[in-house]
Amino acid sequence: MGQIKPPAPVKLVVSMFTAEPALFATAKTRMSELWGPIDLESELFPFAHTDYYAAEFGTHLMRQFVTFATLIDPVHLAEIKIATNALEQEWVAEGKRRINLDPGYVSLSKLVLASTKDHAHRIYLQQGIYGEVTLYYRQKAFRAWPWTYPDYASAPYLRLFEQIRARYAAQLRQQALSTR
Repeated sequence: MGQIKPPAPVKLVVSMFTAEPALFATAKTRMSELWGPIDLESELFPFAHTDYYAAEFGTHLMRQFVTFATLIDPVHLAEIKIATNALEQEWVAEGKRRINLDPGYVSLSKLVLASTKDHAHRIYLQQGIYGEVTLYYRQKAFRAWPWTYPDYASAPYLRLFEQIRARYAAQLRQQALSTR
């Protein structure tokens, strides 16, 4: 029988996309108030793998990822998703969202994203929020599943998540040294 133990803390990551890149700074400020300092900001990526959001957000969307210096308990992912949904509502104009905020986390073995939508490959977390293992880490690289969104499966995103994982692994090592 396996021993029950608490999970390791994980690296909070939030994907943001918008047609108004000035909103990135506003969102980063608000999220930092909730989850502490941001320790990584990705380059801006064109959000061009789907037109699913065009009716709501318009075209020429840009995406940026941020991570936070403070590691979190993965049990908090659902409440973080609820908080990002509330932040999105702060910037609604004419009944449409102007920015999309999608939280998730990186662990040593995976990238998990939060969603309000159920699907066969998602598990229920709590409060109407589901978790999806979007990428898995094997043989020193992140890899996509058949259900992984095409942009998350792209080489630039995979490289980014490997950088995030490396930063996270360094944080875990530092925490282990400081508790000795």
